[in-house]
Amino acid sequence: MFFRHTCIESLAVALPEAILTSAEIETRLRPLYERLKLPEGRLELMTGIRERRVWPAGTRPSDASAAAGKAVLAKSGLRAEQVELFIHSAVCRDMLEPATASFAHRKIGLPPTAQIFDVSNACLGFLNALTVAAGLIESGQIKCALVAAGENGGPLVEQTLQTLLTRPLDRHGIKPFFANLTIGSGAVAAMVCHHDLVRGRTHRLLGGIARAATHHSELCQGDTHGADSLAMQTDSEALLVAGLALAQETWRDFTTTTGWTAVGVDRVICHQVGSTHRRKLYEALGLDLAKDFSTFEALGNTGSVALPATLAAAVAAGAVKDGDKVALLGIGSGLNSLMLALEW
Repeated sequence: MFFRHTCIESLAVALPEAILTSAEIETRLRPLYERLKLPEGRLELMTGIRERRVWPAGTRPSDASAAAGKAVLAKSGLRAEQVELFIHSAVCRDMLEPATASFAHRKIGLPPTAQIFDVSNACLGFLNALTVAAGLIESGQIKCALVAAGENGGPLVEQTLQTLLTRPLDRHGIKPFFANLTIGSGAVAAMVCHHDLVRGRTHRLLGGIARAATHHSELCQGDTHGADSLAMQTDSEALLVAGLALAQETWRDFTTTTGWTAVGVDRVICHQVGSTHRRKLYEALGLDLAKDFSTFEALGNTGSVALPATLAAAVAAGAVKDGDKVALLGIGSGLNSLMLALEW
């Protein structure tokens, strides 16, 4: 896919104030650790995740999405009434029907003329939504879109803790639940528009490549658990191996299609899973780890929010500068991969 006129006009993050550390999680799991004779400290040691954020009880995904939407409008040179498309693109949704976008649309204060819907594709939802918005902009149907995602991982972590503490699991039995403890919460939003609407520097979305390996769709599966939480099980080892293979295939096609190379890319932003995933991904793709920018240490894995929120953090830190070639390397359960070329 190629885009000629699409820009990310502004980008903003909204984060919960409450912090849940890996040490606190392991303190709560002490009875399990003592029963299975497991050493404390393994969660941070194995993942590199020191802490994650938690929304207050009762926070809905639309609340988080709306917080980021309001934040990006406050930064933007565009007005709410110019938004012609609004997409909520998180894993988490308020309910099955109506679309979570309908609640967030009202809370942000977007115009009734804006088309709204949800895009859900595990951790790739936000990147997928960018390409949907870009396609409509390129075809001339719209000129301005607001894409947002609000993830609430707190209920999943709490449900997982209860499962680990109440079920008679052995060392092998706890493995499918371990990845749940890396999940964090947050929100992000972007104003995506035709370059004619941009005042000042244009951050151009150039295009990218999408690939699927759906024969691995059983490796990470989540579903509702009661009214307010998720249940999820992951074969982390198999998911890593399959994900790296898909990433290699996608990266090969991405570089061929865009003409970009590992040497020519200035900054790489990948989905935030943990330290092992990052190291092995960069090794597999032949990328310089010095070009990475990460947030998983302090935010954990925030689902579809993770990659765009990390991009926003990199921009704020000066790690992404005007004119930089930024490779956005997305991957999500399913398995799916989407890699986008962004000229900041």
